[in-house]
Amino acid sequence: QVQLVESGGGLVQAGGSLRLSCAASGRTFNSYAMGWFRQAPGKEREFVAAISQSGGSTYYPYSVRGRFTISRDNAKNTVYLQMNSLKPEDTAVYYCAAGPATLRDYSDYAKSVRYDYWGQGTQVTVSS
Repeated sequence: QVQLVESGGGLVQAGGSLRLSCAASGRTFNSYAMGWFRQAPGKEREFVAAISQSGGSTYYPYSVRGRFTISRDNAKNTVYLQMNSLKPEDTAVYYCAAGPATLRDYSDYAKSVRYDYWGQGTQVTVSS
């Protein structure tokens, strides 16, 4: 069992930056792949970024590649999402999720159904 708590959301102007954190409970954090997803009002949940259990592999959709960076600190049981050059279309509730270490490739990491544990979400609002 893993409990996830996101923080770091808020209101920022377009072009600005935010850093989201997701703190995980439990001693097995480094056995999970971690992902970030987002959901805007009236839209489906969307994949944002993912990182393998070791941190050696990362995955991003084209919409955020080059602007967002996912990282993890297994000693602190925390995964981060650094978001730069934010756009109004990045406005959403951002969720972190923990999934099995068996996730293989982008297709696997990008599917929300492959993740077992979810945080409560943190709101990110980007004003134009």
